[in-house]
Amino acid sequence: MNPQVLVVGAGPVGLTMASELARYGVRVRIIDKAPQRTDKSKALAVWSRTLEMLDRAGCADDFIAAGNKVDAANIVAANKLIARVSLAEAKSPYPYALMLPQSDTERLLEDHLNRLNVHIERQVELVQFSASKTGVEATLRSASGGEERLTVDWLIGCDGAHSTIRHGLGMSFSGSTLDTDWMLADVHLKAFPFPVSELATYWHEKGVLVALPISPGRYRVIADLGASTGALPASPTLAEVQGVLDQRGPGGLVAYDPIWLSNFRINERKVADYRSGRVFLAGDAAHVHSPAGGQGMNTGMQDAFNLAWKLALVCRGLSADGQLLDSYSIERSAVGEMVLTDSGRLTALATLRNHAAQVVRNLVGHVLLGLAPVREAMVNNMSEIAISYKHSPLNGHTVHGAKGPSPGERVMPLAGQVPFGSGDTPRFALLASSNDAVKDLAREFDDLVDPTIRPPLSDGGIWLVRPDGYVGCVVSADNLEAIASYLQAIRSTVKSSR
Repeated sequence: MNPQVLVVGAGPVGLTMASELARYGVRVRIIDKAPQRTDKSKALAVWSRTLEMLDRAGCADDFIAAGNKVDAANIVAANKLIARVSLAEAKSPYPYALMLPQSDTERLLEDHLNRLNVHIERQVELVQFSASKTGVEATLRSASGGEERLTVDWLIGCDGAHSTIRHGLGMSFSGSTLDTDWMLADVHLKAFPFPVSELATYWHEKGVLVALPISPGRYRVIADLGASTGALPASPTLAEVQGVLDQRGPGGLVAYDPIWLSNFRINERKVADYRSGRVFLAGDAAHVHSPAGGQGMNTGMQDAFNLAWKLALVCRGLSADGQLLDSYSIERSAVGEMVLTDSGRLTALATLRNHAAQVVRNLVGHVLLGLAPVREAMVNNMSEIAISYKHSPLNGHTVHGAKGPSPGERVMPLAGQVPFGSGDTPRFALLASSNDAVKDLAREFDDLVDPTIRPPLSDGGIWLVRPDGYVGCVVSADNLEAIASYLQAIRSTVKSSR
């Protein structure tokens, strides 16, 4: 039997996509032209919201056991502490950044996927595809040169910044490459002045220096090297890394035993639409941006979490193609735009060259980050728990003034509570005072609604929560008709003409 979905690319985004679809009972194949997963640390931070989503998938504990919890971020300038931001203030069961090399993230996701009886087909490349209103015909080529023709219902490109699928769709990857060179060093450090649970950013007149603790003694060091003058420089030597540490660091740092040394440039690019008929883009295939804030991999993985439950409903025949699937691009494109803007601002702030501007930045930064509301906003944005879909076409009825999240906003998971969207079926959750009418509604839509009725977030209201933990609609306790209308619309969405 042919797969319903072909996922191209087995990085963190493709692995997340395939495992979520498989968890929800969708027949899926995942291919990657690389012979093996990456052995590089690459993307490091797994943020709070991503851990919440991994919890609903059933594998968050494996990640936590393998990673290093970082619960504070320090900003230093001229040997003075500008600010210390506590990530523990995040209102999440996971109030920290989990530092985990991408090689380990991929290993854990692959293990999770294998437990779902789906295995990566490596050294298999998508060479061409053709999409129609009824499906996608794809040609795959193996390492031996043999070709296979495959027909699937849906194709998802998780194949990175140089995406074959994006190119095949002829989509513009709008944006630019910043004219600054950067150094990356995965090394061991002696005499780092902060605990292994804290990261540090040094604002120096010659450029920024960031040190991220991967594990005891092992750090990711990032520094800007000034304006680009031509071809990207060769990877730095350990001596060059040490020179940057001596110049911009706190003094006394010693780098040794390097694991990975590299130089890079920052691209800021994005497609306008994450969907073209039966073909979707996710992760770096749809958006790339500055590594400031460590949002890239998390944003891509959350692309996957967003699309998978919607596509699963369609593949299982519980909803028709249309507004449900169109909402993926609308919701996630807005998030991608926000991440591009925020990470770009952070990069510009950290790389100021004008001395007067640096002085003002340091003073203003110290004052603003001394304010609790500013720190809270920073933590919520970095941890990605602030992400919402306020302009989603899936947002239904709302009760103005209700004490609780509105449509499109996240419902904070509670420790010990069964996560929204867990299990093998993408069901909505009803948060209401349980009575016969509410139970009857849950039975009427038992294909879409979890039979377990959860307590309301405040008296007098009912919340319908999507399988990804965002509110679909909010009604007063006597307005079950609005909930029924919302669910009926999910069931009978008009088929798209795209």
